[in-house]
Amino acid sequence: MDQIRLTGIRATGKHGVLDFEHERAQTFVVDATLFLDLAAAGRSDDLNDTVDYGAIAKGIVAIIEGEHVDLIEKLANRIVGMILGFPAVCRTQVTVHKPNAPITVPFDDVSVTVERSRETVDSPSRERSSEHMGRCIMPSSPWEAIRAM
Repeated sequence: MDQIRLTGIRATGKHGVLDFEHERAQTFVVDATLFLDLAAAGRSDDLNDTVDYGAIAKGIVAIIEGEHVDLIEKLANRIVGMILGFPAVCRTQVTVHKPNAPITVPFDDVSVTVERSRETVDSPSRERSSEHMGRCIMPSSPWEAIRAM
């Protein structure tokens, strides 16, 4: 399976269990690997034959800047759901870094990594017809999955 990697997507959000984390924004960094078939795009040189990773990056930022969650596990799960809303993506791995987590000992980073596929996530935008089972399909518009969030 081919891959597109987005690394170091940064945005600020108000996520965390502690009271002050509900009020004070902090930086979150996301790395995402998208697994999909890039053969058609390699032949055609046409954006319609791949996934618009710029749209996915914007979606990641929108989720980070959006509604509060206590756990970065939940944040990662929301990002995974958005990415799998792009029908061309068969599987994704998302790492959410919380570099300024309120930990009282010296540390470089705290992160959570989740990996999901169409087989392990029930995505409402996923087509379930037998002709599409076992392969990913192309979105009718690169913004289709973002609008569905």
